[in-house]
Amino acid sequence: MKPAKKTFRKINNFAFIDSQNLNLGIRSQGWKLDFARFRIYLKDKYKVTKAFLFIGYMPKYKTIYQHLTKSGYILIFKPVLESKNKHTPVKGNVDAELVLHTMIEFPKYDKAIIASGDGDFHCLIEYLLKKKKLFRIIIPNKKKYSALLRKFIKHIDFLSGLKEKLSIKKTRGINLRTKP
Repeated sequence: MKPAKKTFRKINNFAFIDSQNLNLGIRSQGWKLDFARFRIYLKDKYKVTKAFLFIGYMPKYKTIYQHLTKSGYILIFKPVLESKNKHTPVKGNVDAELVLHTMIEFPKYDKAIIASGDGDFHCLIEYLLKKKKLFRIIIPNKKKYSALLRKFIKHIDFLSGLKEKLSIKKTRGINLRTKP
C-alpha cells in the first residue's frame, strides 16, 4: 500500500500598496525605490501572488504605468485634478480605494500585506488582524510613520534598511558590447 500523497496548497497573499506613501517615504531617506525589484521582494519574502498598487492617474505618466504593470503590479487608479497653480502640490489620495479593494478581495487571499505608514489605515489593519487576515505592514520610513500604527509593531517591517537591495541602481553608461 502506497503512503498517501501530501498535497501542499500554494500560499496566496495579496499586497495593497499606497504608492504615494511608499514613494515619498523612501525618497525622504534619500533614495529611489526600484519598483520592479520591490515586486520581486514581495513575491520572495511574503509570497505575494497579487500586488495592488494604488496610484493617482495623470496621463503624462503613461509610460511609468506601463512599466509598473510589466513589473507585475495591478494598478488601481484614482483620477487626479491638476492644479493650475504650479506651487500647489498635486495629491492623489488613494486611501478609500485601498480600503475598498482590500475588502473586495478579502475572500480571495490568505493574508494581506499593507504597504504604508499612514495612520488612516489603522481601522483596516485592526479589522484584518481581528479576522486573522493580516500578514505584515510594510512601512517605508522607520522615522516617519503614524503613531497610530505603533501598536501593531510586531506586525511591522521597515524598508529603511533595504536601500542596497531595493534602490534603483545607477549605471555608469559603460558599453559592454564586444561587437560594433
